[in-house]
Amino acid sequence: MNTRSGSNLNSLLYSVFLFSLLITHLSFSHVLADSHFEGFDAEDDDAAEEETLDPNLLRSPPVTQSQSSSIIPDAKSEISSDLEPREDPDVDTPLQPQLDLPKQTTTSFEYWDEDEFEGLPVQQPPVEAQKVVENATSEDPDVKTAQKPGEDAASRKSFTVEIVCGSFLIAFAINYFTGKRENENLALAWATKFATKDSIFEKNFSLLGVGEEDDSPLLLKEGQNVFKFYASGRRYCQGLLATIELKSRHDLISRLFNLVVPCRDEISFEVYMNDDAMDQVVFALARKKLAKGMQKELRDLQRFASLMTPPGGRKWVTEELTVISESKEVASDLITEAVLEQVFGEKAFEKYGKDFISMHISDQLPGTHKKMLLFKFALPDANHMADMTTLVALVPYYIDLIGRYKLSSQAHSKTDAARLKAAQEAYKELQSTRQEALQKKKAEKKKMLEESEAKLSAEAIRKKEAKERARQLKRGMPKIKMTRAH
Repeated sequence: MNTRSGSNLNSLLYSVFLFSLLITHLSFSHVLADSHFEGFDAEDDDAAEEETLDPNLLRSPPVTQSQSSSIIPDAKSEISSDLEPREDPDVDTPLQPQLDLPKQTTTSFEYWDEDEFEGLPVQQPPVEAQKVVENATSEDPDVKTAQKPGEDAASRKSFTVEIVCGSFLIAFAINYFTGKRENENLALAWATKFATKDSIFEKNFSLLGVGEEDDSPLLLKEGQNVFKFYASGRRYCQGLLATIELKSRHDLISRLFNLVVPCRDEISFEVYMNDDAMDQVVFALARKKLAKGMQKELRDLQRFASLMTPPGGRKWVTEELTVISESKEVASDLITEAVLEQVFGEKAFEKYGKDFISMHISDQLPGTHKKMLLFKFALPDANHMADMTTLVALVPYYIDLIGRYKLSSQAHSKTDAARLKAAQEAYKELQSTRQEALQKKKAEKKKMLEESEAKLSAEAIRKKEAKERARQLKRGMPKIKMTRAH
């Protein structure tokens, strides 16, 4: 019995001891809360103890009582979540009431004191915006570092077209001026060699250049690659016109094209013969491939001349050349021994004829001047202009040769018959062309009348038919001649 009563007494003492400890702990916590935050609940005091705020973050406008319910709790909750200090639970941290703000309860405003927040800073950016700015600031270096290679590649790619176009324009401009200068130097080199004092043309013509004065220019520039030279004042001819056609060195695209398809600089001479100084002659001399094309394309060679075979028993032109002539007599007379030895022979052509292209002599050319001598040569570079001296000398030589040349009576009769036949064919062609033009005109007129009749009404058609019948009846009636009786 004594043992049971003793155990009960121990249990009671133990319970009283625990209860007294609980009472002591609760009373101590209440005293701490009352000493620092008067007018607030104990639960709010516990949360306020754990928060230490940075005064630099509190930059809100003056808080009014109407805004306190929405601003203070939200700001307090965000600040407490982001800026909560990490403390050691075993170490007591002294409280800083001068930096802590009381937390407004969400249940009641009976303890709110508006004067307690006097003196706060004027502006405070929203905490969420500040977090976004801080996060962006901290993440910007990484983002820039990650996007920099891509941005550089895109920048290089975006300027590729502009760089290429700019480079092409610069190259085009540089090539324009350099190519222009090259062509001018080449043309001047030719004029210096063959059109100045004591040159071939100065000895054979009395007037050189485009003007009558002594200081007139020798060359007339018609384009960046076309130059012309005129000479007159010589027997048997009215004048000479030389046209220098150079490669389009000033054009970058043409220069690149010439690298794939090579071409040469050329010079052509047109000699306008007097009508009474040239007999009936159709003759051409050119390289084989070019001669076949000339014979098919040029009208006078197609009508009057044909390809000539080398005659036997005498020297003839080199195998690289082909003769097109109206008769063998003309070919033999125009290809003289002097020409064969100096230019068109086998050995001479290898040395002096490399720049020869063609020669065409005819009295049946189309255009105003029918009697002309045409020469075409390739132009060497400026440093080797003397290589074509022998070819240029052919021009005055053939002017004198053609001016003095007369056909035999037998050859003359053949050429007269050929020209008469050609004239008749030309007249027939002209008549047929006129007839075709008249028929075409009548057909167009008839078509227009039919279209206009189709647009007429039925009444207009009836009147037109009646008028046509009356005209036909009037034609069918016998004609009566009336005389006046005296």
